[in-house]
Amino acid sequence: MLASEYIKKYQSVLYKVFSNALENNKLTHAYLLSGEPGTPLKDVALFLAKSLVCDMPEPLACERCLTCIRIEDGSFADIMIYDGAETTIKKNDVSEITSNFEKTALEAKGIMIYILHLVENMTTEAVNSLLKFLEEPGKNVFAFLTSENEAKVLPTIISRTQVLRLKTIDKQQLIEESVGQGCPRQDAEILSFFLNDPTTIINTYQSQEYIDAKNALEKQLEGLRRSREEAIFVSQSEIIPSIKSKEAARFYLDMLTIVFQDLLNIRVNNRITLTSYDSILHELAARMGHLDETLIEIMTSRGKLDLNVNVALLLDHVIIAITKEK
Repeated sequence: MLASEYIKKYQSVLYKVFSNALENNKLTHAYLLSGEPGTPLKDVALFLAKSLVCDMPEPLACERCLTCIRIEDGSFADIMIYDGAETTIKKNDVSEITSNFEKTALEAKGIMIYILHLVENMTTEAVNSLLKFLEEPGKNVFAFLTSENEAKVLPTIISRTQVLRLKTIDKQQLIEESVGQGCPRQDAEILSFFLNDPTTIINTYQSQEYIDAKNALEKQLEGLRRSREEAIFVSQSEIIPSIKSKEAARFYLDMLTIVFQDLLNIRVNNRITLTSYDSILHELAARMGHLDETLIEIMTSRGKLDLNVNVALLLDHVIIAITKEK
């Protein structure tokens, strides 16, 4: 699904607001796209950026013209993108933007655009530099900032931007549409927990990191079904050696989070997310203890992945927490 189709179908308010502003030449110099984790904020920001310079707008980006294609492949000179999901955005990054955009635009469009994805992941020094730039934007300079946690964005940044909030797609609708586009139901159920876009789900379930994590999860569930000792043995001999990247570890811990939330849901007769694992989850819920404590431990460990930690030791700590005696 193209970004244009996603916005028209799921983000109609955002589509109307930005289309009207573009058609009536009432664009704001800076926008903050805010959404829950899993919403395709970066893709939407890039699509809106394309819309400002598209050769054949409809009224937003056509995604077919030469300019749209060049932006997509990273060869359009007057767009700069910094991704806070990959690394912390620093003062030098903002300085590079201000330095480049003080000059004349290189492209014939004459419009310069920068995207800062996840501004909550900026250093204090970078935020201060950004504030100065937002206060005195250059002519024909536009900013698209994104955030998965608007509460962590400084009010002074919010006040200098127009906030466009993305709606989340209903989870059951998301699962059914992902299945309809070719994703196995089991994978759609898992990924709907932390992604909120069918296209992203389709792309993710085929990634090696996701496949490694899912295989690890299923081995771990089977080990837990057999015994505490078997669960520890499987984790240390098969699972930990198979998870070779932090991305795979994130998927694995996210999946364990869903599992333990579903175990708690079973205890109170609530609907579960992972219906494909219904049988084994009910079996585990009947005999496992300290579910609340274990869930907190898993989520805490997930947060530590963003730090410089030894992944193998972290995962070993998690299985010890999971298999702790009642």
